[in-house]
Amino acid sequence: MSRSERQVAVRLPDGSKLSVEQGSTVEDVAYSIGPGLGEDTVAGRVRPIGGDDWELVAPEHAIRSDVALEIVTEDSDEYLRVLRHTAAHVFAQALQRLHPEAKLAIGPPTDDGFYYDVAGVDIDEDDLEEIETEMEAVVEADYPLERVERPHEAAVSRYDDNRYKRAILSEEAADEDCVSFYVQDDWEDLCRGPHVDSTGEVGAVKLLNVSSAYWRGDEDNESLTRVYGTAFRSEEELEAFLERRRKAKERDHRKTGQEMDLFSIQETTGPGLPLYHPNGKTVLNELRAFVDDLNDESGYDVVETPHVFRTELWKKSGHYDNYEDDMFLFEVDDQEFGLKPMNCPGHASIFDDGAWSYRDLPVRYAEHGKVYRREQRGELSGLSRTWAFTIDDGHLFVPPEEIDDEVEAIMDMIEDVLSTFELEYEVALATRPEKSVGSDEIWERAESQLRSVLDDRDRSYEVETGDGAFYGPKIDFAFEDALGRDWDGPTVQLDFNMPERFDLSYVGEDNEEHRPVMVHRALYGSYERFFMMLIEHFAGDFPLWLAPEQVRVIPVAEHSFDYADEVADRLDGEGFRVAVADGDRTVGRKVRAGHDDHVPYMVVVGEDEREAGTVSVRDRRERERRDVDLDDFLGHLRAERAEKRVEPDFVDD
Repeated sequence: MSRSERQVAVRLPDGSKLSVEQGSTVEDVAYSIGPGLGEDTVAGRVRPIGGDDWELVAPEHAIRSDVALEIVTEDSDEYLRVLRHTAAHVFAQALQRLHPEAKLAIGPPTDDGFYYDVAGVDIDEDDLEEIETEMEAVVEADYPLERVERPHEAAVSRYDDNRYKRAILSEEAADEDCVSFYVQDDWEDLCRGPHVDSTGEVGAVKLLNVSSAYWRGDEDNESLTRVYGTAFRSEEELEAFLERRRKAKERDHRKTGQEMDLFSIQETTGPGLPLYHPNGKTVLNELRAFVDDLNDESGYDVVETPHVFRTELWKKSGHYDNYEDDMFLFEVDDQEFGLKPMNCPGHASIFDDGAWSYRDLPVRYAEHGKVYRREQRGELSGLSRTWAFTIDDGHLFVPPEEIDDEVEAIMDMIEDVLSTFELEYEVALATRPEKSVGSDEIWERAESQLRSVLDDRDRSYEVETGDGAFYGPKIDFAFEDALGRDWDGPTVQLDFNMPERFDLSYVGEDNEEHRPVMVHRALYGSYERFFMMLIEHFAGDFPLWLAPEQVRVIPVAEHSFDYADEVADRLDGEGFRVAVADGDRTVGRKVRAGHDDHVPYMVVVGEDEREAGTVSVRDRRERERRDVDLDDFLGHLRAERAEKRVEPDFVDD
C-alpha cells in the first residue's frame, strides 16, 4: 500500500483540512499543528465526515477515516466534561473502598455533572456524605490517571464477577483486539476515556442524589442504583452551581404546576402523557393565539393532519429507518400504522395533492400538531420529556430564488417571539455536511442567502461548519432563562430531501416542472418544553396576558361584596380573567393568598372606593396605589395585555 493510500483527511474547526497518516492519534494531529497545542491537549472531539454525532475521545484515539476534529484543552468548553468523567471514576474508587462488593456498570459525564450506575450495594441519600468524604481523599491524593491497553480476552477475565462489564466487552467492544483501562493508585476501570491527568485536577465534587435506572435504559432489564454528582475546577464554581440548582429546585415546573393547578401526569393515564387542567390550558391557549396571529399576519394556511398514518408514509419520507424504534406502531387488518413522530410528511402529502404554478408559491402551512415519540420511561420528566407533545409547526414550499425572503420573514417571527418574552438568545448558522443531498449550486445559494439574512440583521452568529442537516443548512436559536440555563429554541431549516422523496413540483414561468425547497420552522419548538421553560423562567409569575387569573378583587368586608362583583363584572366584560376573593379571612391574608397564587393584580375595594368609584391596586410585588379611577386601571390593563408586557407595571416603585 502506498503512503498516499494510507492518508486520511482531518477537517479543523476553521474549515481547513490536514492530510495525516491513517492511525495517527488526536495528540499526533495536535503536535503537527503546533508543539504548544500538542502539550496542552486533554482530549479531542471527532465526528466522521458526513456524520451528525460528535464523540469526545482520548488523546490516544487513533484516526482511521476522514473526520472533523476539535482539539480540547483546559480552555475548551468540553474540558469540564472531561473533568467530570474523571470525577465519576473518583466516585467509583471511593465507593469500592467503602463497599468492595459494589459492581460497577457505566459512569458517563453529563451536561451538569456525572452519574454512575452500580449494583450489589444498597445506597441511599444518607450514604452520600460518607462517600463524598472518601472522594475528597482520592482527590487530595492526586493520583495520576494512566491509560493501559489490555487484550480483549484478558479484560474479560478481570470481570468474572461483573456481568455488566462483560456485557460491554461482548457488545460495544466485541470487535476490538485490545481495550483500554484507566488506572489510578490501586484501582482501575474499563473505560475509553478521555480523562484529565490526575485526580487532583478535580477541584470540587458534590454528590447530588440517588435514583434507580434500568440497565441499558431498558425497562425489561433489572434496576440499578444510579448516583448523580457534579464536579468543578474550584469550590467557588461548585457553590455557584449549587445556588443555581437550589433556585432551579424552587422554580421546578412540576412543583409550580401542581401549586398553580396547571397540569398533571398520572400513573393511571400513562407515563409522559400530560393532562392540562383549565389553568394550564389557559396559558397554552394564549401561547397558541400568539402564534396564530403571527401565522395569519405572515400568510400561513392552517392545516390539520391525523395522529395516525400508515407506515408507508414514514418509509416514503425516510423517517421510518431513523424513527422506527421511537414510534408507537400497531397493526390493523394486516397493515402497519404508527402514531406520527412529526408533522412534515403530512404537510408534504397535502402539497403533493395539488397542482401548483410559480404564481401560487410560496405555499405556507401551519399546524399545532400533536406528535408522539416513545422515549424510555426512565427519561421522562415532567413536561421536559414526554411521549405526547405539540409542535407549533410550519412548513413552506418555496422556489429556490425566494428562500431569502421567506427566511427573513421567519426570522422576524422568531425574533418577535423571543423579544416578547425578553429572552436573550444566540444564533448559529449550520452549514453543509459532507453527506448531503442537492446540487452544489443550490447549497451555495442557500447558505449564501442564510448568511445574507443574518448579516443584514447585523446580528453576531456562530458558523457551525458541517452541522447542517443532510437535507439543507439551518439557522438555530438558543436562548437563556432567568437562571442562566441555555435552551435549544426556534429553528429554520432548508430541506432539499423531502421534496425529492415525494416528487413535489410546481410549474415555473418557463412552463417546465421545478422542484420546490421545503422550509421547516418552529417558533417555540414543542409547546410542552416551552411551557416548562416559561414556568421556571417566570417562577410561575406569568405576564398579565398569560396569567390564568389576571386580577383578583378583594372586598374589605361583607358589605363590600356588591361593589366587588360590580368591579369584577367590568373586568370580565373587557375579557379579563378575574375572580372575587370570598371567605371571612382578613384583607391581608387575601392579598397574601393572591400573591401566593401568582395573580398579577389584586384590587381592594371597600365603602370609600364604592362611593368614589375607585379601587386600590396592589401587584404581586407588593406595591400599592390607592384611589385609582377604575377606567384608568382598565385602560392600563388593556395596554399591558395588548403589548404583552413581561412585568405588571401599573404601580410605580
